[in-house]
Amino acid sequence: MSTTDCDVVIVGSGPGGSTAAEVLCGAGWSVVLLEKGRNHLVSTTPPHEPLRHFANDEIAAHRRHLLGPDPLLEPRTYRRSVEDGDHLLVGEVNNLPSTVGGGGVHADAKLPRFREEDFRLRSERGPVEGADVRDWPLTYDELEPHYAVVEQLFGVAGETGTNPFAAPRSSPYPLPPGDDMPMALVTSAAAERAGLHPYRAPTGINSVPADGRPACTDCGFCGGYGCPVQAKNDPIAALQRALRTGNCDLRAESYVTGIVLDGTGRRATGVRYLDLRGHPEPPSREVRARVAVVLAAGAFETPRLLIAEGLGGDLVGRYLTYHHQTFTVGIFPSDRYPQGTGGERGRSVTHLHDDLVVDSPELRGAAAAAGLPWVRGGVVEHGAGHLPVEEAITYGRGDHHLSSMVDSALRRRMWAFTMQGEDLPQASNRVDLDPRIRDVWGRPAGRVTYAPHRHELVASAHAAPLHEAVMLDAGAEVAFSATSPPRGDVELHAAANPLGAAPASRHVMGTTRMGSDPSTSVVSPSQRLWDVENVLVCDSSVFVTSAGYNPTLTLAALAHRAAVELCGADPTAGDAAAGAQSDRSDSRASASAVAERNRS
Repeated sequence: MSTTDCDVVIVGSGPGGSTAAEVLCGAGWSVVLLEKGRNHLVSTTPPHEPLRHFANDEIAAHRRHLLGPDPLLEPRTYRRSVEDGDHLLVGEVNNLPSTVGGGGVHADAKLPRFREEDFRLRSERGPVEGADVRDWPLTYDELEPHYAVVEQLFGVAGETGTNPFAAPRSSPYPLPPGDDMPMALVTSAAAERAGLHPYRAPTGINSVPADGRPACTDCGFCGGYGCPVQAKNDPIAALQRALRTGNCDLRAESYVTGIVLDGTGRRATGVRYLDLRGHPEPPSREVRARVAVVLAAGAFETPRLLIAEGLGGDLVGRYLTYHHQTFTVGIFPSDRYPQGTGGERGRSVTHLHDDLVVDSPELRGAAAAAGLPWVRGGVVEHGAGHLPVEEAITYGRGDHHLSSMVDSALRRRMWAFTMQGEDLPQASNRVDLDPRIRDVWGRPAGRVTYAPHRHELVASAHAAPLHEAVMLDAGAEVAFSATSPPRGDVELHAAANPLGAAPASRHVMGTTRMGSDPSTSVVSPSQRLWDVENVLVCDSSVFVTSAGYNPTLTLAALAHRAAVELCGADPTAGDAAAGAQSDRSDSRASASAVAERNRS
């Protein structure tokens, strides 16, 4: 067993871990960054250029599990309630990538902020029976400076002032929005006619060359894929800057199995991990940290580790939230849109609308009719359908296959709204350890127990007909809606529903929630475990509520805040932020051209 000393060891290299690493390394601290998956993202040797492992390959991404994890080697299990027994499903249960860069690698990089109300939902809206809605132990105003810095560090492309519901900002987006998807303009116009307020989605994707990497080529393989040209800024930008300080030791294929404590049990001295590059048996190693251990493995793997170690208390794993997704699909006539509506070219999502997050007479009426005190939906994405291989598999074998592919109802003629509906926290929704299923290394598999609250079902039922009407007004021949997990009383088997019985949302939150009271939370407002004072959690598991927005920017802002507090750095400046701002300013001329093109 070898020992390596550092100031901080970070578990997980996704948006939270990479952001924390950048802050700490920029402040001169030494960091060992451990990642269970393989490295397809960035070279660990100077000058730390992007690796070129990604391609527009549906088979590699979704059938060969290029980004990991392989559900045969690392299964998860799922059930709706304890009445279902140990589990209903074994295998792929809402997996996020297990690779250097984590979930940021496969995401289509939508990076909206939360709103003021999201941090004080209990105070603003009140309690809901059967849920545990609480205020966060910080406000939007406290997090706003960290939002601003992270937007600079990630190079967020967006359009300031066009979303009437957005919270106040201290600075504009560093880059302008990229090209609009043509069909998004069609559905946005229809949404406006329905009284909605669509706007260009803020994304962590270069709209112009910036930060030493090219602009997006609009190849169409964005959501679910690593970027072949590395135009996605999250999380490669933070990792590159951390590595280039010389203070970051990034170790891929390092599976953390335990947290090492001192004799008091109140402080962590490091972590144990399996070096998965070892053959035939991966050797166990240890990294000892002088100051702190940062857990940034995500809202599934972080509680799985803490539960296995008996740390964090009885609330670890509880209050699991996703986003209750409502998909409204429109199939458009080929003769009206001969160029196709699908997203085989362009980014996955270029437009959003927030109207169903905001209190309105219509939502109050839906809540009253259902006997609920209030209802909130979520941000709605205007997006595309299948890519070619996925479409082909969906049609299946037979004489119909060729004609179906030529007609391409699920790709070239399909457009969709996806509502990321707010999911209320319930103590019964949780991550724990399956008593029977183990991974390939003999560790207990994580298990999800989850069923939506009635609130989510009501919000979904309200959104579906509204969005179907918008699709029809936009020119769709037919429009219909589905949810994940299925809405209503359906047989709990993956084959019973095309989306599966388990949630399909890749937004996972809430399993080590933060708070000011140790009896109702797992970590403090500074994101430290109450029972181990120098273990910090820097991922979306600290979320108190799910809000109705994509979680990545908020978890990165929280990680930035926690790391700044840990090392005492300037929260609004620093070498990394200044360097990123300088790189952004080099792109202003081309950025202005893009902005002018979008305005026209």
